[in-house]
Amino acid sequence: MPSSPPAPALSIDQQIDQAFRSIADVADGIVMFEAPIFGVSVPLIVIWLIAGASFFTIFLGGINIRGFRHALRIVRGLEDDGDEPGDVSHFQALTTAVSGTVGVGNIAHVAVAVSVGGAGAAFWIVVAGLLGMASKFAECTLGVKFRRENPDGTISGGPMYFLEYGLAERGWPVLGKSLAVYYGICVVFGAIGVGMFQANQAFVQFVAATGEQESFASGQGWTFGLFLAVSVAAVILGGIKVIARVTSGLVPAMAALYITTGLYVIGTNIDRLPDALTRIVTEAFTPHGAVGGMLGVVVLGFRRAAFSNEAGIGSSSIAHSAVRTNEPLTQGFVAMLEPFIDTVIVCSITALVITTGLPPELLGTGAVSGVELTSKAFASAVSWFPPVLSLVVFLFAYSTLISWSYYGLEGCVYLFGPSKKIRLVFNLFYCFCAIVGCASTLAAILKFSDAMIFAMSFANLIGLYFLAPGLREDLDVYWAKVKARKTLNA
Repeated sequence: MPSSPPAPALSIDQQIDQAFRSIADVADGIVMFEAPIFGVSVPLIVIWLIAGASFFTIFLGGINIRGFRHALRIVRGLEDDGDEPGDVSHFQALTTAVSGTVGVGNIAHVAVAVSVGGAGAAFWIVVAGLLGMASKFAECTLGVKFRRENPDGTISGGPMYFLEYGLAERGWPVLGKSLAVYYGICVVFGAIGVGMFQANQAFVQFVAATGEQESFASGQGWTFGLFLAVSVAAVILGGIKVIARVTSGLVPAMAALYITTGLYVIGTNIDRLPDALTRIVTEAFTPHGAVGGMLGVVVLGFRRAAFSNEAGIGSSSIAHSAVRTNEPLTQGFVAMLEPFIDTVIVCSITALVITTGLPPELLGTGAVSGVELTSKAFASAVSWFPPVLSLVVFLFAYSTLISWSYYGLEGCVYLFGPSKKIRLVFNLFYCFCAIVGCASTLAAILKFSDAMIFAMSFANLIGLYFLAPGLREDLDVYWAKVKARKTLNA
């Protein structure tokens, strides 16, 4: 009998994807454990995040609402005292953290949620953003409070430090150190997962904008990834001060570009806006049965929002910890603006672009997902908009890659010390992973990045619960100072 022809050789992209998919399956199986609740398979880690955001909203007296105006005053510099310790300003710390949250996730994750759960998923994404403001306040305040200065004069902070030193103050040193090491490991791999996701979606949109699968770009993910990796390396090797300078200019520009183009698309479909808003609200409570009813859509919305704004994850606390301030609570207030900008504003614009630009029957089916769905919605208004979206996606991916490199690096610094060799090795490996992200499939990357991101929330929220009483005491004292200062200046 004639022998069967040999299997065609796998391309470089296919070999990378095949190897990475096996790793992603293992990580997803460990972290994203699901349990049946009212007939819906729910990842328990998502319930953990919902509970945390709800708890701190109530425990801190609705800080996400009553502290909003004060947060705006701080970020504008109206509450500064002058010469204070730290590496960056309140605004630079905010933009560095926002660049880590306002990324491709605002375009792709909203599309993933809406494509599977229908328009109603967008409602729960916004709710998650509003509640997440309280979690963000807590973790970023504590990140600054327990930060440490390194021998080279740089500042390190975040969950690793408030877990170790904060819990030690409460009489739990062994638990604190164990959780801190666990978090440090998770943030290293979480940074890699997020970076791969951002790089992947930037490449997907580049392929779509240049001619779909017939494009030269198709199958050349590693080439695109190499270009992206070199571009990221040019910034991150300079450290947090260089990262802060770049993001403080890049974030406002890219956000303005996306918001402007998004509002233009919504404006061209203004006659569909009332129906879209109605569907977002009504389907939030009477969603498509394919995702398991209302509970399924609630969980889907919170899951995508958590990946986008990172509230309860603790990662952006690392960037906020480098702020110049003597008062940790001020940066907690500033940090609350992150979920508001990221989720309430930017994610809402993405959801409205999709729900006004595409027919309802395309949503809730999962047939088209990720950034491709958003691209189709933009193209429905103006045929030449996908290339513009490609630029936006690239800027979003680039800024997030820059910020998350710092988060992962700080995890390495905590685990292995702040040596120049450690910094260089991690940064180079991180850039290499951007190449892997461009050469892998979205499904595998989503599994891996979700697992790593949500694994971080386990230790972070345990620490926040232990330290919550002291945090509320500090907040009461702070409000008393603010009130006294207003009375004195009256």
